Amino acid sequence: MALTFPTDSRPMNTADAPAASSDSTATDGLAATTGAPRTPTARGPLSNRILTLVRTTPTDDDSATADLAADAAAAVAASIDIVNDDDIQLALFLLYGLHYGSLADANDAWEWHPHLIAARRVIEAAFEAQLRRDVPVPDAPEPTMAAVADTLFTLTGAESSGPSLSRFVAAKANREQLEEFLIHRSIYTLKEADPHSWAIPRLSGRPKAALVEIQADEYGGGRPDRMHAAIFAGTMTGLGLDTTYGAYLDFVPAVTLASQNMMSMFGLNRRLRGAIAGHLAAFEMTSSIPNGLYARGFRRNGFDDAVCWYFDEHVEADAVHEQIAGRDLAGALAEDEPDLLPDILFGAAACLTVDDWAGQVMVEAWSAGASALRMPRATTSGTAA
Repeated sequence: MALTFPTDSRPMNTADAPAASSDSTATDGLAATTGAPRTPTARGPLSNRILTLVRTTPTDDDSATADLAADAAAAVAASIDIVNDDDIQLALFLLYGLHYGSLADANDAWEWHPHLIAARRVIEAAFEAQLRRDVPVPDAPEPTMAAVADTLFTLTGAESSGPSLSRFVAAKANREQLEEFLIHRSIYTLKEADPHSWAIPRLSGRPKAALVEIQADEYGGGRPDRMHAAIFAGTMTGLGLDTTYGAYLDFVPAVTLASQNMMSMFGLNRRLRGAIAGHLAAFEMTSSIPNGLYARGFRRNGFDDAVCWYFDEHVEADAVHEQIAGRDLAGALAEDEPDLLPDILFGAAACLTVDDWAGQVMVEAWSAGASALRMPRATTSGTAA
């Protein structure tokens, strides 16, 4: 079924929806992004405790949660790699999920419980420390809009040291690998723009206006069926995938969760508002060309314009967004608050680095003839993959 749109008089901020061919399986993804999320499976003792806890009702007796931060500290101390630690990344994802409403059966009363926040802060501290240690950050320019934008364009234009996910998808990926690609991306993209929106009340003036301008497009310019998350759900539907949020959470590795968790950490902590601004700038600056390559890979596998609309939309929209994000958001923020410049660059570099890590997991697995998922799943053809 083709994506359909209201015929009102508001200006269109995004590209027109393509007409689906008669045999297209693409459908409107709006309803798919509003249903109840799925319950994940614990990956270790810490995520198991949190998953069990949030399904209960908090009481005045805090004895059951008093040692949660200590458990988090023990898990962090025992881990040799926070980014790739399944138990820790899922635990952090669950704690952030209370703010997004993305946990099935979770009691909303836990959202700001001090013991859960304390546990989250323990994990965040270790996660942030590893990112600051392992992410290469460029030297800071003068804190001017032009200089910061130039530095960000240079950073995002540099060739990655790892294999290119977008080029692999364009030239080599088969149907099952395209499905796995969408499964990995669904963790963020079915909630596209939400992590960056936490920054709106944390900014002011020019940077705030720039962020709102970008986010308005991400959320469809007032049209729910044009929200990028809904368009992406339509792409997933076109490949026969389940668009319920969290349907594939158990299948993605820790580094995929780490990419989402990093955005949430940057967005939810005001002291990291520079990092979330830098992250969005790099995200937008590296979107247009890769999405063109993704669209090429999907069309090479026989998918029509309706399925490829999500990627086509980002080729056009993000060519504009990259200028706004680099200059009016990140550059203006550096001018207004020069002390945030190191974090702006850190956030941008972390975006590129962690996305490269997640992409390498996929490309290396597929190049070896293996799945890039944690466990086998039933494919759209009914076979295991």
